Amino acid sequence: MLDGVCPLTVHDALRRAVTIGPDVEAVVASHGRITYAALDAEVATVRSALSAAGVRRGDHVAVCLGNSPEWVALFLAIGSLGATTVPVNTRWQPPEIAYALRQSRSSILFLADRFLTIDFLAVLREICPAVDSELPDADLPDLRSVVVLGADGPADVPPAGRSWEDFKAAGTVPVEPCGTPDDVLLIQYTSGTTSRPKGALLTQLNMCADGFFSGGRMGLRAGDRFHSVRPFFHAAGSTLTVLASIQHAATVVTMDRFEAGEALRLIEEERCTHFSGNDTIALMLLNHPDRPRRHLRLRGAWAAASPAVVRRIIDELGATECVVGYGLSEASPNVAQSAWWEPEDVRASGRMLPEPGIEVRIHDPEAGRDLPTGDVGEILVRGWNVMRGYFAMPDETAETLSPDGWLRTGDLGRVGDDGRLEFVGRAKELIRVGGENVSPTEVEDVLHSHPKIKQAAVVGVPDERLMEVPFAFVVLAEGCEAEPEEIADWVRERLARFKVPRHIRVIDGFEQFGMTASSKVQKRHLAVHAKRLLDSVEA
Repeated sequence: MLDGVCPLTVHDALRRAVTIGPDVEAVVASHGRITYAALDAEVATVRSALSAAGVRRGDHVAVCLGNSPEWVALFLAIGSLGATTVPVNTRWQPPEIAYALRQSRSSILFLADRFLTIDFLAVLREICPAVDSELPDADLPDLRSVVVLGADGPADVPPAGRSWEDFKAAGTVPVEPCGTPDDVLLIQYTSGTTSRPKGALLTQLNMCADGFFSGGRMGLRAGDRFHSVRPFFHAAGSTLTVLASIQHAATVVTMDRFEAGEALRLIEEERCTHFSGNDTIALMLLNHPDRPRRHLRLRGAWAAASPAVVRRIIDELGATECVVGYGLSEASPNVAQSAWWEPEDVRASGRMLPEPGIEVRIHDPEAGRDLPTGDVGEILVRGWNVMRGYFAMPDETAETLSPDGWLRTGDLGRVGDDGRLEFVGRAKELIRVGGENVSPTEVEDVLHSHPKIKQAAVVGVPDERLMEVPFAFVVLAEGCEAEPEEIADWVRERLARFKVPRHIRVIDGFEQFGMTASSKVQKRHLAVHAKRLLDSVEA
């Protein structure tokens, strides 16, 4: 049903943007800006270089960079060859990066020598010592090439690597794009209820169509300027920022790290018409002391925010066409979204229409039946936006995707008489930390590796700035003592900072909270206790 509606490959989307607005800026980032015409030329160069490096349809190419024109050029060039981008979260710790490279079987890695305060060359040497001699490394047997991009001039390239400049110089033979809508464009790693992150396989059709419809409902038009700090390594960045903008020949205005004052300056000086954010980002903009003196020209926004926050975005930031969306990585990511032309009260209330051609059911998994209109249950999704599955994880895929194509989201919602979806909450145990998903099981696994910890359980608790943060309860091994900060340091060395528990409480055991028949901790009781503890401290 999508044929002829919109470009369904990244190359066709870029080609149309170049036709519509060759001189329109495609990306404005902290370290550079580029027009659509120049981006098209850069993508052609990178595509030729990738081909010269042996990249072919179906190959997996890892990219560990901040938001930049280079990230976009690589993403588009990789896709135009029918190959797959494996985005590396720049906030991951070395073991997490190694896991993604190994599990995805990535053959090439594009890496910033440093990003912000992180020395990624040191990280690379830690997880892949052979980069200082000859690849592949025993722990990363599929990785045969590393290309290093310098943050400030030429990079200090290890012996088994190449510089970005040398890599591009090898692309001397022009190569025509050959990507198709059915090619897997992205392996998006997402945390789930298991401790192992899963790589969702998203096709060109999945992401290109999702970006097209999201951008259209947001009201993006040729020449609009879209401020978004959503990391490009997230589907909200690659699909709902990069591809949404390309599909409508708009400009992405981004930054390395979100700081509300700097974001307000950029929105003003770059004359941004739209911005993207969740509750945390929106509230930091709204409450920043610089906001009253900034002359903003916002018309719209894409927000994953509560009705109260959406109302403030409309009233105080002037984004009168603000829309609300719901989605998840496995759905590319948008499932439903309101539209800029709909009544303000509909958009502010968070009631969203599914994207065209997408089916939504509200299901009771325990009873095994669908629920009537207005009842709250698990959101099930089927349609062109649903992932192909998890890479090399057939059991996890079977648990999430039914044989007839229904995606179990694990989220709660209701559908009204008008067919609009209202998101109610996360049914899974995922903790939503300022826009990042944190698996309690993953944090618990790290805690359980601590020599002084006998048992641990992690739940999410409300946080004024980040929406939620992890709260860890730990039982120490016999005869051991450990302070909360010591435990936090242990986790901090092994996981990204947003996964580190903000609160740690040492207890004698979990029996007081009740155990399931299979001897599992009753997390819902634990979460109530954690909230009670925080409330007593604040009181």
